[in-house]
Amino acid sequence: MQCLHDGQGRVLYVKRQVGHLYRSLGHPFGRPTVLRERDALVGLGRLGVRVPPLVYCAASYQTGEGWRGLLVSEGLEGFCDIERWYAGGGRERAAAQHEALLQQIGATLARMHLGRWQHGCLYAKHVFVKVTAEHVEVALLDLEKSRRRISRRRAARHDLRQLRRHSPWSEEEWQQLLLGYGRQWCRKLPALT
Repeated sequence: MQCLHDGQGRVLYVKRQVGHLYRSLGHPFGRPTVLRERDALVGLGRLGVRVPPLVYCAASYQTGEGWRGLLVSEGLEGFCDIERWYAGGGRERAAAQHEALLQQIGATLARMHLGRWQHGCLYAKHVFVKVTAEHVEVALLDLEKSRRRISRRRAARHDLRQLRRHSPWSEEEWQQLLLGYGRQWCRKLPALT
């Protein structure tokens, strides 16, 4: 991963991969991982889940070298990972703001799962937040292992178990996250056009 600055003040992240493939029933001989991540960025964006904006993605096969992939995305301005936010004193801020953040994380994950997307490698370091006095925003990163699942529940079960095992949250904080998750799950998704 390489961080670049374009001439317009944007921060861009460039991911170059050689030989990074994943296999599935639909792609038994392998498909470049950057294409899987591109599909997840586009799919989650359509669901209203905040992800890094996609700038460019391509893959090509080079004889003798194999598959090469390139993915370029914009940085998430003003966001930081949840662990860094906590290290900067985020947990000690107003309890209501922290509860709102935990519930927003839960709602974001529920939107992803309602669309049958599984993150696949969901750790707290992949949850990015932007907290201001007025509102909280949540974004998800590192989607190269993301995939669509047959059912919403399978996607949810895998990600929630993994996040719980590797999260910095107490039982009370985890319950706040699940409260936001449950509210979004009951609300379902609006029809996509």
